[in-house]
Amino acid sequence: MDEDVTGRGHGERTALGSHGQTTLGVTTGFPVSEKPTAGEGGGQEKGENSGSERDERDGYLHSVYLYPTMTPFLAKRITIKATLCAVMAMAAIMAYFAISSCRPSGEMQVNSKPSTTPTAPGVDLEERITEFTQGFGERGGYRIPTADERRTVTRGVALLLDGDLEGARKRLTEVDYTVQSFTDTASGRHLAEVTDAAGSSGPENRGWGRVYVDLGAKPSWSVQVPHPVADQETERLGARVLRGAPGGVMVLAGAHRTAGEGDSADVAHRTDSVFHQVIEELTKRRLPGIQLHGFANESFPQFDAVVSTGAGDRAASEAKTLSTALTEEGLEVCRAYARKCKLAGTSNEQGQVAADENLRFLHIELARAIRMDNAHINDVTKAITVLTQHWSKT
Repeated sequence: MDEDVTGRGHGERTALGSHGQTTLGVTTGFPVSEKPTAGEGGGQEKGENSGSERDERDGYLHSVYLYPTMTPFLAKRITIKATLCAVMAMAAIMAYFAISSCRPSGEMQVNSKPSTTPTAPGVDLEERITEFTQGFGERGGYRIPTADERRTVTRGVALLLDGDLEGARKRLTEVDYTVQSFTDTASGRHLAEVTDAAGSSGPENRGWGRVYVDLGAKPSWSVQVPHPVADQETERLGARVLRGAPGGVMVLAGAHRTAGEGDSADVAHRTDSVFHQVIEELTKRRLPGIQLHGFANESFPQFDAVVSTGAGDRAASEAKTLSTALTEEGLEVCRAYARKCKLAGTSNEQGQVAADENLRFLHIELARAIRMDNAHINDVTKAITVLTQHWSKT
């Protein structure tokens, strides 16, 4: 036999059974007084060199067939290990068949109930938003929603804020809206997206916008983008702000501010929009908010930003915090809460609702030169995040 089973030298022979086969140590389990005869319990013929020895401690006969020199103690150890291995293998097999018998035929998932809320793979939030808004045109692509349509979308968003994704989905389908979730690849935040399923962002779009909700934390603040594309890059800034702190809700208008009849798509100055009614819901829930705007460089050339509390003054301390943070990032800030400034947003409809409810609301205007520079967008994001991080903890 070429293989050295025990690690001893090849000069040591193995004992063969009566049929010339090697037998690996088996304990008979019979008392000495009941030693089986040949043919019983696999015993050996008389005179065969079995290597059997009597263990005087327990009175049992241990038959060892591997080596003549193997002691009863070593044989017992081998036997115990072999028995344990066999028991463990049998248990694993039984467990496998038990699990298999409980699984429906063809079912491969642990949870056999499929999710009814669509889930997209990981996506980049900023890219997703800019892909949506790049189709906005200055004319067409907006219809004023009816009162029932506004209420239905808002009720769906309310259910989502309450954590009822299935209820939100059912309600939103009544007006051809949908809700799906995804993980933002840049921040790792798990977000829900409420969006219009009836059309694209082109001329056929109803223009009612989108809502993004951080599913990983209790809703605690909002960022509002009423004029995407028209106030260039405010939609991109909004995405970065949403990433900055947990518990955020982003309300994004769904059309260029001039897309509708007259000023019907200028949702910052209208109360008959989905945008406005959703923010009213957030106001009822006492979520403070910051609204993002932009101005042409020549409109206010001596300043990079205007920080205001809108129609009220409840957020004066937050306005000071934001102004200081922006100044530290190198921006020239006009503090409309402390002095007279252009573009203070006092006629903003969402700011008026916040003032009526004595809720914290901030209105920020940014020069085009700031918005069109990626590094400056990051600077502004960092400054706003100082504020939203505080809101997320209160």
